[in-house]
Amino acid sequence: MAEEKTRYSDAELAEFKSLIEEKLAAAKSEYNTLRQVVMHNGSNDIEDTSPSFKTVEDDGANQFSKEEASQLAQRQYKFIQNLEAALQRIENKTYGICRVTGKLIPKERLRLVPHATLTVEAKEMLAKTGRN
Repeated sequence: MAEEKTRYSDAELAEFKSLIEEKLAAAKSEYNTLRQVVMHNGSNDIEDTSPSFKTVEDDGANQFSKEEASQLAQRQYKFIQNLEAALQRIENKTYGICRVTGKLIPKERLRLVPHATLTVEAKEMLAKTGRN
């Protein structure tokens, strides 16, 4: 019987690093855009300079979009932190190892969720016990 791999090879880690760096750049760009929306510094369109005849509903809709953007920015920031932590695990050569079972997380899962720290089985097991 073949010995089960305990970690991904350096070549495989380099492939994941490239994928994560790509996602990280996109996530940071989106985060900066969301922050600009929240701070209202992000647009140079005519809305800023034209006289506006806003109604109360417009202000409410504008406030909602800022609140929504703020929540999205917070979620994006957490995603960035998770991706940066994944890069650190690549440097430590512990990337792709389930923190519960110690088994390798399948490549397919890591390609979809590159910051995953659990196999699907471990995640389901923890969900059943109400732990993370």
